[in-house]
Amino acid sequence: MKKMLVCAAAAAVCAAAVFAGGSKEAAYPAKAITMIIPYGAGGTTDVHGRQFAIQLQKQLGKPITVVNQGGASGAKGCKTVLDAAPDGYTVLFTAESLGTQRVMDLSSMSYDDFAPIMAVTNDPKVIVVSKDSKYNTLQDLLDDMKANPGKIKMSYTGPGGSGHVQGLIFEKLGYKAALTAYSGGSDCLLAVLSKQVDFTNSNYSTIVGYLKSGDIKLLGVSAAARLPGHPDVPTLGEVDPAAAQYMKNPFSPLNFLVSKNVPADIQKVLREAALKAVKDPEWVKFVKDNSAEALYEMYPTIDDIKKFYKDWESMVSWMLYDAGVTKYSPEKFGIAKPAN
Repeated sequence: MKKMLVCAAAAAVCAAAVFAGGSKEAAYPAKAITMIIPYGAGGTTDVHGRQFAIQLQKQLGKPITVVNQGGASGAKGCKTVLDAAPDGYTVLFTAESLGTQRVMDLSSMSYDDFAPIMAVTNDPKVIVVSKDSKYNTLQDLLDDMKANPGKIKMSYTGPGGSGHVQGLIFEKLGYKAALTAYSGGSDCLLAVLSKQVDFTNSNYSTIVGYLKSGDIKLLGVSAAARLPGHPDVPTLGEVDPAAAQYMKNPFSPLNFLVSKNVPADIQKVLREAALKAVKDPEWVKFVKDNSAEALYEMYPTIDDIKKFYKDWESMVSWMLYDAGVTKYSPEKFGIAKPAN
């Protein structure tokens, strides 16, 4: 009888532990998390993703290991996340290419394969040249591009990405550049520094150090407004008013996602941690210092984020298709044309 009472008591203790939060689900995260960044080290996604991971692991209480896995304009790393066990221990911090991979025939994936945790930041696109470039103003560069179509070299991160879209916008405006693809934003910038190309459309966070050292010149901003830290640098729309219509949307939205098969309770834990992470003073300073747009303020709910993804996918996919650079029409995937 005494033995039976001891066993019963032990069972009650175990049951109480489970009820109090000792279940496997409630224990998440119980180990380190891997964050896949599907681009090379040093680019905008890497810079923002690593800083975000630092703040996120403070909230989760477990280490976050950042792994760069570039290839196929982000498709390789995104596929790694989908192929991993849907347990929340392999997460994705990616740029915008999920919105264009299908039409570009880079993969069969889209935002619909993932569950958004947060739309994090937009890293403004800027137009830069090397310190000893013959171009001293954005007008100088544009004039030379117009006078020499297909001769002025621009580096970009691959088909369907934000740099590619920038190149298409230039072409729509009458400035046709010779596009050369590289694996990541840092490589694009190094191509400028080594004079392999004449200019690039970098993301601002990747050029800060080079600006401070004087190795590059900042000619213009591909955004609706000038950067607070560089009030004397004009926007593309100011130099060529025809460009203003293309500057309304973020070109490099950076996002925190997981596979859609990750359980809802784990998604909730990640979401709550992310919302706290972006309030950390260190993160707030990072956003300010890098002139980034806080997309989590612009799209505060999951429904807002999903609508943003749909709108962005529509705008960019149809722009790429109309330029004749996609393999498939957006219609094949049910992507509606933009309203205007």
